[in-house]
Order: sequence, then C-alpha cells, then structure tokens
Amino acid sequence: MSDKFDVVVIGAGPAGYVAAIRAAQLGLKVAVVDAFAGKDGKQALGGTCLNVGCIPSKALLDSSRQFYNLAHNLPVHGITVENAKIDLKTFIGRKDKIVKQFTGGIGQLFKANKVTPFFGKGKLLKGNQVEITDPEGKTSTISGTNVILASGSVPIELPFAKFDSKYIIDNAGALDLTEVPKRLGVIGAGVIGLELGSVWNRLGSDVTVLEALPAFLSVADADVAKIAAKEFAKQGLKIKVGAKASGVEIKNDEVHLSYADKDGEHVLIVDKLLVAVGRRAYTEGLLAENVGVKLDERGRIVVDDHNHTGVDGVWAIGDAVRGPMLAHKGSEEGVAVAEWIAGKAGHIDFDTIPWVIYTEPEIAWAGKTEAQLKEAGIPYKVGTFPFAAVGRAVAMNEAVGQVKVLAHADTDRVLGVHMVGPGVSELIAEAVVTMEFKGSSEDLARIVHAHPTLSEAVHEAALAVDKRAIHKGN
Repeated sequence: MSDKFDVVVIGAGPAGYVAAIRAAQLGLKVAVVDAFAGKDGKQALGGTCLNVGCIPSKALLDSSRQFYNLAHNLPVHGITVENAKIDLKTFIGRKDKIVKQFTGGIGQLFKANKVTPFFGKGKLLKGNQVEITDPEGKTSTISGTNVILASGSVPIELPFAKFDSKYIIDNAGALDLTEVPKRLGVIGAGVIGLELGSVWNRLGSDVTVLEALPAFLSVADADVAKIAAKEFAKQGLKIKVGAKASGVEIKNDEVHLSYADKDGEHVLIVDKLLVAVGRRAYTEGLLAENVGVKLDERGRIVVDDHNHTGVDGVWAIGDAVRGPMLAHKGSEEGVAVAEWIAGKAGHIDFDTIPWVIYTEPEIAWAGKTEAQLKEAGIPYKVGTFPFAAVGRAVAMNEAVGQVKVLAHADTDRVLGVHMVGPGVSELIAEAVVTMEFKGSSEDLARIVHAHPTLSEAVHEAALAVDKRAIHKGN
C-alpha cells in the first residue's frame, strides 16, 4: 500500500514548492517529488529558477555589473581603479553559494511546514498514483487525493546546434563557464540571451546576439525596446535582428555559425555559442498513457481557467501550462490551486503579471503595449517621462530611460505601464497595484511620491497623460 497524501506535487520549482507550502499552511498533508540535483549530487529544491535560472543569473549580473562599473561608471564620480581583475573562480563560487543558500532554504521551509520531499522523477499513474524513480533507478509509489503537475520547462534545442556543454551551451552552461570567452555568440535576443550576453560582455567578451525576428524585443513596448537597443549598442553588445541561424560547424576549437539576414549569407565565428531561443514545457515521462491528461500542440498540459486538467483531482501550474513562463506567474498559480483544493477562493489575474529583464538599463512592463491597444481598437492616452529629468537618477549617473503610462481615453483606467531605466524591476510593482485595483492615471498622479526618488518618474508620467507633468514640457 502506497503512502497517501492530500496533495502530491510533482516538481519543486517556484510553482511547485509554493503550491506545496500554501497547501500545507491550509492544513493539508503534502508531498513533493523532484529530481533536480545540485553539483554535489544531492537533491536541490527550487527547480530551474533557483538552480540555473532566475537566482544564479541575477547573482552573475550583479557581480559583473560591479566589475563593469569600475571602468565605465566610477570615473565620473572621481573614483579610479587601476588594473582591475576578475577572479572567475570566486565569481562563479559566489553564485553557487547563493544558490545553495536558497535551495537549502526551501528544504527548511518544507520541514517547518511538514511537507514531505521525495528525491526522484515523478510520473502520474491512473487513480492519482505517483510513481517515483530515484537517482539509482529504484521505484516506489505514493498517492494523492489531489496531484499538482509542476514539471516546469527546459531549453529549446535547435536541430543544427545541439548542446554539447563545450562549444554549444544552454543557460546552465553559460552560468558555469570556466573562463571568459573572447567571442560569444548568442542565438536569441530574449530575456536569457540579453541577460547572459550582458554578463559576459561586461567581463570583456565580444558578444554578438542574433535575433530571427525583424524587430528587437517585439514583446515589449516599441519605445522601450528602442531605448534599450541603443544602450546595449553603447555597451558593446552587437545585436543583429532579422538574422536567421541555419547551421553550425566546429572547426579548430571554434564555432562557425551560419546565418542569413537582409544582406545575404554570413558566417559568425565564436569560441562559445549560447542557444537561447526559448523554453518548452517539460512533460517527458510525466504522464502514464492512460491517465487522461491532455497536451496541446506545444506539449503543454491543457488546463481550464482554474488550472484543472479535467481529470478528477489533477491540476497543473507553472511553465508546463499556458501563459508566460515566469517564476512569479507559476508561484501565484500554485497559491491559487492550493486554495481551490482547500475550498477557498484562489485568484490570479493574468492581465497584471509584470515582466522584467534585468539588463542595464532594466526593462519592465505590465499590461498592454501601445501596439496591442491599437490592434484592439481601444482608445487610449499616453504619458511619458524621462529619467534624465529625475534628480535621483541623475545623481546616480543612471539617467537613461523613461516611464510610459497608457490609460483609457474615456475612463482613464491604466491599461499598461512600460519602463526602461534604473530600478524599474522594483518600480513596476506600483503600476501592477494600480492596475489590479482598476486605478486611473489620475490616481497615480494624485499620490504623493517622495523626493528625490526614482518613483517620481512614474508620478510625472501619470501627470503627463493629461499633459500636466511639472518637470517636462508637454
């Protein structure tokens, strides 16, 4: 007879572990099955995000920024440093220490909330049974009244550029390079490509990013993308749009990458190639044939508005289902599902989920872009304000970028806020709160913002919607 739980979660990433903790808080008996192993071979809770994604990449971004500032930003403050060097072993070691701290922290949270972890790969069987295959290949079975599938996602591999961990790498490989490559090629100018490209560019690598789409950062607001592209070019990032990669050859310890753009066929020669063309739902081996859970044409688990699969007691959340592949989206789905299971009113609003790219400058947005509003025929007003007119930003020597507020032309309800500049990963929260409470640009404009702060850019952009910004000509 297998162990019986109220909830069994397969996957301990930001969606799965949060769902488990919330379910346990609500008095349910919870188990989590996860196969992610750290460098020491032991279970490392936290999934891609904590182990090889969100957290380690931010650690490297911060460390690389400190190094970059020595030569590029500190001299304007009257600070000069001669012959600054990077100790890559310490650089990577700091990242590993942070990862271990947080993955271990989840283990402590599980212990405090009486969540039972199982180390191994989970497979859903009929009748809400979960088969666990441990690292040694041994199998056991547990069961749950409810099963939450939170298997996450994996990098998309190109057929002509398969990962070999030496020359052609994914995001995990780019976090563990043992030396700074003289030349780094990146396929894909999305979040992963831009962030990891920025890390190694700051450390001295000659980075070229190829983007197949004709426009740079097309998911973001066009004005924001334009400002960001200009700044990345100043930093030395070479970004080529409309560049479609087609083949890779390894010659003399070099990667020869073939691609085509409007000017014809080309070959880019680099020392390392990072393939960052996106991620796909990870569902291999997750489902037995007869369980009834369906997958869509992209391999994602099909769910309804409440993240239920249609199979009694089986739910799915995070990167393995529809919607943006964002850690915070998965976490909120996890909370909502745990609350629905417990008979409470779970909630998640997909229209107010913030997006952030942690480059320099940072990029963040929530809600609709101007292009989306035009396409939908929604009347709107626009207010913008540059960080160049914000005293705090100028004092920090980080005055690049702007805040853009889009409000309904008739109701004044805020429909979207788009930012590029210093600290916007934090500033976007104010916009999300405003939209979640159906607020207007007038609401933002009437709220007192401390001076001098970066948040004044949000205030003035809201004022600018009705052409009454104080520190900008309207």
